[in-house]
Amino acid sequence: MPNRLAAEKSPYLLQHADNPVDWLPWGEEAFARARAEQKPIFLSIGYSTCHWCHVMAHESFENPAIAAILNEHFVAIKVDREERPDVDKVYMTYVQAMTGHGGWPLSAWLTPDLKPFYGGTYFPPDERHGRMGFPALLQAIARGWHDERDKLVAEGERAIATLREHYVDKAAAPAADELPVAGGAAFEKAFHHFYESFDPQHGGFGHAPKFPRASNLDFLFRCAAIQGVTSETGAEAVKLAAATLRRMAGGGIHDHVGGGYHRYSVDEAWFVPHFEKMLYDQAQIAINCLEARQATGDERYAWMARDILDYVRRDLTSPAGAFFTAEDADSPRPGAAAGSGEQSADDVTAHGGQAEGAFYVWTMAELREVLGEMDPGTAELVLAHFGVEEKGNVDPARDPHGEFVGQNILAQRAPLGATAGKLGLDPERANELLLAALEQLRAVRAKRPRPLLDDKIVTANNGLMISALAKAALVLGESDHLAAAVRAAEFVQRELPDENLARLFRSWREGRGAAEGFAEDYAYLIQGLLDLYEASFDRRWLEWAERLQATMDALFWDDARGGYFNSAAGDPAIVLRLKEDYDGAEPAPSSVAAMNLLRLSAMLNQERCNTRAVQTIEAFRAQWGSVPHAMPAMLCAIAMALEPVRQVVLVGDPQSADFQTLVAVLHERLGPRRVVLALTSESDREWFSARAPWLADMRAVDGRATAYVCEHFSCQAPVTDPAALRRILG
Repeated sequence: MPNRLAAEKSPYLLQHADNPVDWLPWGEEAFARARAEQKPIFLSIGYSTCHWCHVMAHESFENPAIAAILNEHFVAIKVDREERPDVDKVYMTYVQAMTGHGGWPLSAWLTPDLKPFYGGTYFPPDERHGRMGFPALLQAIARGWHDERDKLVAEGERAIATLREHYVDKAAAPAADELPVAGGAAFEKAFHHFYESFDPQHGGFGHAPKFPRASNLDFLFRCAAIQGVTSETGAEAVKLAAATLRRMAGGGIHDHVGGGYHRYSVDEAWFVPHFEKMLYDQAQIAINCLEARQATGDERYAWMARDILDYVRRDLTSPAGAFFTAEDADSPRPGAAAGSGEQSADDVTAHGGQAEGAFYVWTMAELREVLGEMDPGTAELVLAHFGVEEKGNVDPARDPHGEFVGQNILAQRAPLGATAGKLGLDPERANELLLAALEQLRAVRAKRPRPLLDDKIVTANNGLMISALAKAALVLGESDHLAAAVRAAEFVQRELPDENLARLFRSWREGRGAAEGFAEDYAYLIQGLLDLYEASFDRRWLEWAERLQATMDALFWDDARGGYFNSAAGDPAIVLRLKEDYDGAEPAPSSVAAMNLLRLSAMLNQERCNTRAVQTIEAFRAQWGSVPHAMPAMLCAIAMALEPVRQVVLVGDPQSADFQTLVAVLHERLGPRRVVLALTSESDREWFSARAPWLADMRAVDGRATAYVCEHFSCQAPVTDPAALRRILG
């Protein structure tokens, strides 16, 4: 019989609706039950495409005996971290402080007033490697609650007090140095960190596991833009970032057949990934590739960006134009649907008949069968290029569940030219054969059972993707990307704000979700709208961004210490309001907000935005000053704050060829940050001039599209010639 999760919309919660555990969603009903029955809460947080969440679900939550323990002694609550990142942040911070590590599934035990007294991540169903099994742990906590409840309640109080003291109440250290001095030192320290931790053989930073942390590369490209890409530091920064992107593109973390990137690699060579595919990764890596294209002029990076965007537009786009959240790592083996009874015993893994990466991996026999009918030499080229082996190419040490026995993960073993040379093929011919082969493999793979699609539409993630598409339209000069960005923005504007377009909601699936937006939803969407304005010069996006920034300030700003809380005030179910001070898989909301504020200040002549941006930066000085590589996106905001205010104002018809030629010049190369405005009508002129009167007299010269390049609100003579604009920009 389904539990209470059956009435939810979240794909993650629905995955657990048939568990024998009496799950409740996060909310007052569950809290009231815990208070009435005086039971501790077992809180389990995950997301629908989380591999180890599936493992623990199959091992423990689908087990009737373990479910009976949970149901007898605890009030069990399930949370989708993508729906409630505020809840996840509180208890993840606790678990990380308690254990020194974190991850999902997140497991936490709370008092009825929601204060944590014990926690961890994945727990096995029996004792392993000296770790207590989950049932034994549940029994021990239940005994502790019965016999020594006061101690556990006191631990919950102590935990919250400690977290509040460390993360909320601590006073900001007085600024010993002015921002230019401190910011410059932090920039230099962070650059040296990435330089020293760079893996020259495989790209990336540090050792396994390796994550495609896009903000690291954003920072390196900012270094190059500030110093100049031909300077010693700039060239080295581009080298580190571009080499990382190339190694990722060649590795198994890249889906060579279908495009896009998996979540992370368990090894240092980007070879064996955890196979889930997240929208936020696709958006941010695409921007990295576009900046690599600008920094190097190398068309390979444009191809990498298109590879990602094609995947997103094909497989992660809703019929209405918005973007879905993710695809799972796990799926049934080809030829057998989950639960069909057609799988052999060898196919049934530890997590319910699903195999991680099953949709993506190939046996040598499968590849020969698929490619054997194609042009001569195709199969041999593919097998050699991707290192395919008869017995599979995955080291058993990287395969703890035996899921890849006999299977091959496709990863480039050498440049295509080198492989072609060994096979006696002309490089151009080899490229033609490989592209045809990948198209055929994609068609065959499409017939396999697909991984679960998390078809939630999350505001924050859509903001990131709108940014990527808008920037792709500018850098690649391809209007279809802009059209896709506009469709997504129109969906978000239609479905996810309140009636005044001032307040956002978090997500949409079969209707708008109940949770209101969090700081990241505002920050990422505002960024996306600013990028969309600069790609389309449609003023409605800039106007909406300005309105949303005012709401973000009202809901999340910390009046006492500056910066933005993750959640709004007034939610009794949040025992601690926290601020994100780490630019991880996604940048911290305050890091993005600082950049948004600086852009809005330059676009709309609003000094208060500039002031608030600097206050936001200063609020996190203790973090970026001591561990700058923890906040590379905030360092980008610092660079923007310290650079001169630069604007380019275009006057003319944005659809005209001469106007578009000037726009293209602005995005040819990686350079210092600038904002781009356009006066495309008298309405634009009136609206902008009310905010920045000095724009009123800017007119087209001789009826041609015209560019005014300004710095510190002093403008050079207008130009209409692309070459002249290029010279001014340097």
